[in-house]
Amino acid sequence: MPNFSISDSILQPDILSPYPDTEDLAGGAFTMFAPAKINLGLRVLFRRPDGFHEIETLFQEISWTDRLEFYPAESWSLEVRGIDLDAGPENLVTRAAHELSREAGVPCRGQVVLQKEIPLGAGLGGGSSNAAVALVGLSRLWGLKWNRERLRTVAQRLGSDCVFFLYGGLARGSGRGEIIEPLEGRFEGEVVLVMPDYGISTAWAYNAGEFPLTQVEESVIFRFCRNDRAFLQGIPDYIHNDLENIVLCRYPELGDIKDCLLRAGAETALISGSGSTVFGIFRERSRAMQAAQRFEKPLRARVCRMVARSREF
Repeated sequence: MPNFSISDSILQPDILSPYPDTEDLAGGAFTMFAPAKINLGLRVLFRRPDGFHEIETLFQEISWTDRLEFYPAESWSLEVRGIDLDAGPENLVTRAAHELSREAGVPCRGQVVLQKEIPLGAGLGGGSSNAAVALVGLSRLWGLKWNRERLRTVAQRLGSDCVFFLYGGLARGSGRGEIIEPLEGRFEGEVVLVMPDYGISTAWAYNAGEFPLTQVEESVIFRFCRNDRAFLQGIPDYIHNDLENIVLCRYPELGDIKDCLLRAGAETALISGSGSTVFGIFRERSRAMQAAQRFEKPLRARVCRMVARSREF
C-alpha cells in the first residue's frame, strides 16, 4: 500500500499578531483562521453534580487551521466546504451566530463560508474553534467590537473548549475546560498528527470512564506549569491523558499508532483529548517528517508546529 501523501502545514515562528489572524477582502468582507489544538495532558478530577466533569488540561494551539470568510448580507447563511457537514441549527457556527445575536440584541445576518480542513471528532477542537472565531468575526461584522470577556459569556454556552480558542497559544484549562489561564510562549518541537478515518465521541469517552464523584487533590502534573523558558524547552515527561486507557480499550489500534511514533523517535506520544488523533512530539523537523511517512491510508499524517500567541485581542 503506498504511503499517504503528507500535508505539511506552514511552519510558523511564534505569532505575535492579534488573535485570530485576519485578512481583509473587498467590500467589507474579511477572512479569519480557526486553529486546531492538542491537549498536552488531561486529568479528569471528578464528575460534577451538573453532569459535566471537572478537569485540568494544557491546551496548545497548533499550526493547522480552518478558514472562515465573512461577508455583509441582510440575512444569515452558512456554506460549508471541504466536508459533508450540515450548516443548519446544530452547526456550531450557526449556533454561535444565533447566540451572539440574542445576547447583543441585533439581527442575525451575514454570509459565512467555512472551509473545513480539521477533521471532525478528532480531539483537535475544530468545531469549537470554528464557533469561537465565528463569534469574533460576527462581532466585527455587526459592528459590536466586543472584547474577549464579553464574548466568553457566549462561548462557554457553545462548548467547553470554545473559550480557549478566544485566547489561542498555550493555556491551562480547568473547570470543565472553560476556565482559561493563558501561558506565555509555546512548547518547542514538531508535532506529528496521525488521524484514523473515524471520529470518537467526547461524551462517550467521559461516560465510559469510572471517575470519582467528589473532588480529589489537584494533579501534581499541573503544579509545574510556569512561564519560564526552561519549562517550555523541555518536552514534558509527565504528559498523561486520563481518557487514553478508556479509548484504547475500544480502539486498540490507536495504541499501535502511539507505539509507532515512539519507535520513530518521538519524545512523547499521546491521544489528544478523547481522540481519535494521536500525536507525537519530535525535537527535529526531519525526524518528524520521516515519522509521518510511515503511516499509510486510511491513516492521515500531518506535521505541525506548536504556536504562541500574544494576549492582544
